[in-house]
Amino acid sequence: MQVPVTVLNANTKRETGKRAQFANIAAAKAVADIIRTTLGPRSMLKMLLDPNGGIVLTNDGHAILREIDVSHPAAKSMIQLSRTQDEEVGDGTTSVIILAGEMLQMAEPFLEKNIHPTVIVRGFARALEDSVKIIDQLAFPIDTDNREQMLNVVNSCIGTKFTHRFGTLMAELALDAVRMVTVDLGGGSKEIDIKNYAKVEKIPGGTIEDCRVLKGVMFNKDVVVPGRMRRRIVNPRILLLDCPLEYKKGENQTNVELTKEEDWAALLKQEEEQIQRQCEQILAFKPDVVITEKGLSDLAAHYFTKAGVSAIRRLRKTDNNRIARACGATIVNRTDEIRDSDIGTGAGLFEVVKIGDEFFTFVVDCKSPKACTVLLRGATKDILNEVERNLTDAMGVARNICLDPRLVPGGGACEMAVSHGLAERATSVEGVEQWPYKAVGVAMEVIPRTLAQNCGANVIRTLTKLRAKHAESPGCSWGIDGETGEVKDMKQLGVWEPYQVKAQTIKTAIESAQMLLRIDDIVSGLSKKDRGGAPGPRGGAPEMEDHDNVDSERMLAE
Repeated sequence: MQVPVTVLNANTKRETGKRAQFANIAAAKAVADIIRTTLGPRSMLKMLLDPNGGIVLTNDGHAILREIDVSHPAAKSMIQLSRTQDEEVGDGTTSVIILAGEMLQMAEPFLEKNIHPTVIVRGFARALEDSVKIIDQLAFPIDTDNREQMLNVVNSCIGTKFTHRFGTLMAELALDAVRMVTVDLGGGSKEIDIKNYAKVEKIPGGTIEDCRVLKGVMFNKDVVVPGRMRRRIVNPRILLLDCPLEYKKGENQTNVELTKEEDWAALLKQEEEQIQRQCEQILAFKPDVVITEKGLSDLAAHYFTKAGVSAIRRLRKTDNNRIARACGATIVNRTDEIRDSDIGTGAGLFEVVKIGDEFFTFVVDCKSPKACTVLLRGATKDILNEVERNLTDAMGVARNICLDPRLVPGGGACEMAVSHGLAERATSVEGVEQWPYKAVGVAMEVIPRTLAQNCGANVIRTLTKLRAKHAESPGCSWGIDGETGEVKDMKQLGVWEPYQVKAQTIKTAIESAQMLLRIDDIVSGLSKKDRGGAPGPRGGAPEMEDHDNVDSERMLAE
């Protein structure tokens, strides 16, 4: 006789089979519905209160989901998608969530009809392969040296954002910043590291039109001795250090026993001589500016002032790296290892300027800067934060086009072409897989449908018209004008999207839907004893995390 054995803890909540799958689908739909209205040029804004009482006002999908606190594991997985999309290509964060939510919604009826999730996943995988082939056929190359074409593409990508009302300003800033940090590695390959070498500095005050890309670096620091060190030097020789210019402290606690007063004087003299020696080693190379990441003592500042050298201390490592790239200097770790080639001579001007109440140091007019700072001005911090988010997206788009100079039509035209292509190819798919395969094509229509909804257009008429256009001439570039909700040719309208963004969106959405459909067991409420082992509030067992059968109503925090 078999005795039933309880393996899991009695307090553990467990969801298995279809119940777990339907809970996951409901969670994904709930996350998609939150940001559905933020797609397109006529999108709505979301106002979010962060835990510190600050306000986030944005229509950027990734920024919204980053602030939301969710408890359901599937909802957390969906939010990870937008982060992945943002890190990979920098744009399409809203589209990927909406598309993934729709894919899972299309899979729901198949699960109700007892089609096995593996069969659905197989159909989805096949549809993904064919979708990428269809996008490849739609894609066409672009000349990255043609500034006007590049501006059009970047503009159409950030046309859905808050800053599109300022004309081409953001697109120009993004394009200039990306061009500046591009490093040609030879053999046709390029390195564009906008995260580390294109710094965005936000200074409240002024107008949006005052924003500009500096041919060099700017950081929030003043010289060590403001009254006596020069604040403006033309064609400076810059030395960058990663070592302290103050007496060396003991590694551990150091005890010194002194019996005579002369010994104390000798000890102090030793420290002073060490700093003097370091300063002499530096001054031998005749630098105009010395910048160190560590401390700089008053004595060292005195020697530098006497020699007419400006000094800046305690600079961030990332800023130091940017200055090194901009003016051609090498960061030195020890003063006795300095060589003449380590001095940076590429900068045209070193200047400390007071903006508002704070001093900012500019190392600008560099000969061939491979690092830059984008200076943003605006009325309030909220506007500046939103402009920064939009600019980051624009730089991501410009970077993608420089790395893979291919475009596809925007405005839902690409998704509609994929939808029509999959519907035609579905007849060649045998067996039950044909239904999920077709469902991917139907799910693709969610992008043009949402664009039409957000414009307030008649959704059914508009989509029927768009389907008819794609049926007449397959692979055409007809889509929805996000401003008016009318069906227009995207080629004439000039709305384009980078191939890389579109391909990444579809791949990420379908693959995440496949992953969530494969889950058939959710175990929650595991004990927290590994995290500290403190007993629960009633003095009994550790407190359990109750997900209440992972109820889809509770998956989003109040």
